[in-house]
Amino acid sequence: MITRRIALAMLASTAFPKAMLAAAGELDALASLVQEGKLPPLGERLPKTPRVINVAAMGRKPGRHGGTIRSLIGSAKDIRLMTIYGYARLVGYDEDLNLHADVLESYETEEDRVFTFHLREGHKWSDGTPLTAEDFRYCWEDVLQNEDLSPAGVPTAMVIDGEAPKFEVLDERTLRYSWSKPNPDFLQKLAAPQPLVIAMPSAYLKQFHEKYQEEGKLKALLKEERLKRWAQLHMRMARSYRPENPDLPTLDPWRNTTPLPAEQFVFERNPYFHRVDENGLQLPYIDRFVLSVSSSALIPAKAGTGESDFQANGIDFVDYTFLKDAEKRYPVKVTLWKKTSGSRLALLPNLNCADPVWRPLLRDVRVRRALSLAIDRREINMAVFYGLTKESADTVLPESPLFRPEFANAWIAHDPDKANALLDEAGLARRDSDGIRILPDGRRAQIVVETPGESNLDTDVLQLITDYWQKVGISLFIRTSQRDTFRSRAVGGEIIMSMWFGIDNGVPTPDMNPGQLAPTADDQLQWPVWGLNYISHGEMGEAPDLPPAIELLALLKRWRLSSDDAERADVWRQMLSIYTDQVFSIGLVNSSLQPILYTTKLRNFPEKGLYGFDPTSYFGVYKTDTFWLEEGA
Repeated sequence: MITRRIALAMLASTAFPKAMLAAAGELDALASLVQEGKLPPLGERLPKTPRVINVAAMGRKPGRHGGTIRSLIGSAKDIRLMTIYGYARLVGYDEDLNLHADVLESYETEEDRVFTFHLREGHKWSDGTPLTAEDFRYCWEDVLQNEDLSPAGVPTAMVIDGEAPKFEVLDERTLRYSWSKPNPDFLQKLAAPQPLVIAMPSAYLKQFHEKYQEEGKLKALLKEERLKRWAQLHMRMARSYRPENPDLPTLDPWRNTTPLPAEQFVFERNPYFHRVDENGLQLPYIDRFVLSVSSSALIPAKAGTGESDFQANGIDFVDYTFLKDAEKRYPVKVTLWKKTSGSRLALLPNLNCADPVWRPLLRDVRVRRALSLAIDRREINMAVFYGLTKESADTVLPESPLFRPEFANAWIAHDPDKANALLDEAGLARRDSDGIRILPDGRRAQIVVETPGESNLDTDVLQLITDYWQKVGISLFIRTSQRDTFRSRAVGGEIIMSMWFGIDNGVPTPDMNPGQLAPTADDQLQWPVWGLNYISHGEMGEAPDLPPAIELLALLKRWRLSSDDAERADVWRQMLSIYTDQVFSIGLVNSSLQPILYTTKLRNFPEKGLYGFDPTSYFGVYKTDTFWLEEGA
């Protein structure tokens, strides 16, 4: 059975007229390097059938090469944004969230069980080495099945009901993954902002692998990098999502040229990038991105004083008025996109916290519902967001076909009386002289809410919630923490509750994995230990013992084994119903707005869009490689 998505994939690659390619070669941004003999001509750098992006058909204007974009990042780790913005994937979403072949020339699937991938003839990595089936074989056999490099085993997305795929190389440009049961998640994971990696530049990475490198040379490399184990070396050199190794070949539109440590990273165009516009001009249009590391707290001020040409990370809605005013003094524009998260901010009670008293209380749905009912979301919306958001539970947005009003309205009515009654029923009826409830062990009922403290928005909202909870006998204490420590502290049970975003993907279709609604990852702050158990195939963490959480995992398994669209939609609805009714995440408001600042010289940037990590990869699905700079604008 060939689905509609596959038909779209087959149409994504078309033969390109040689005459137009020759004309485009005359406008090659890298022509000087070609003349010096440092690069082959354009026709030898592109695949035989490059992916043609019809810019005009997207309602935009074909551009030209040139220019540099400056942007600010909060730490060196944020260079991963370029991997997300560039959004080169084996298969990827378009603006309407349809899947297309991208790096792949085409693909076919049979009943979501058998996936056959066809590579583009002549496609090359950024260092000019060919992309072939060997790069997929190396990743599968020598990395994913190597205990030293993949101690957790084969990625969860590739294991269906305990079964890993059968991998076959049919020829140099054709490969196949097959399961006996459906794997509807496979293509979606390849299209993700942090994609499932199934191909690696083997010609480069084999020098760091004990199977292929001489022992003496490997020891010398380990000494040079000050590492003890070859697996550590390979993992460091192979990291593609956070591209810290400038020598690692990539398929992205821009490649990092700056080694660590650094305060400024320069990403230059990939001379072998596989996309062209309808006139044969190789993409990307923009020559380079320069990312400068700054204190997160200073990014809004710096962006508003002309130090950035393109900024969304590090700025928030509270900065909008200041940034908009900068339009009067600097050549920048500021627009607003709708965020895709299920809740702009959410309180996440850690059901795996180590506190022996708070853990059973937070696992009591009456407590979670009470904490939600005590919050006046209307006041938060008006006071903090100027009434521009929608009061809602942490759930999907109206833009999703899975949206239902009862999910959005679950336990969000401001009802302190009901909240008090539920807390009394949960065994917290006794109070001290200040009206604060007394825990079973005699302590005051104080909840420490941890926040990364990267925005005043978090603390502004928490100050309001402090007052709401005080009225129902719960004391709230705010603790700021570093984002990087959240995960380890949560898994260790040190966090009782945190404030973070809601579900990442608020605009899902039934074909997208509903795993965000179940304990499936150790960075899900409401159940990190259960999530760790899931991703480690039971080797680490603990399996959930709370019936609704167990049911969510059972439904997720049913979705993953289904090849029926109606059944997948039904699973989504059941999971959304459980997730919102059980208040596993205390959502506040959604449909919030994200300010985006960009230079007035930037062309083809959409005035409106959906901004989020998943599924739009921030700007990725809008094809940043088609943005261009008009000098003198």
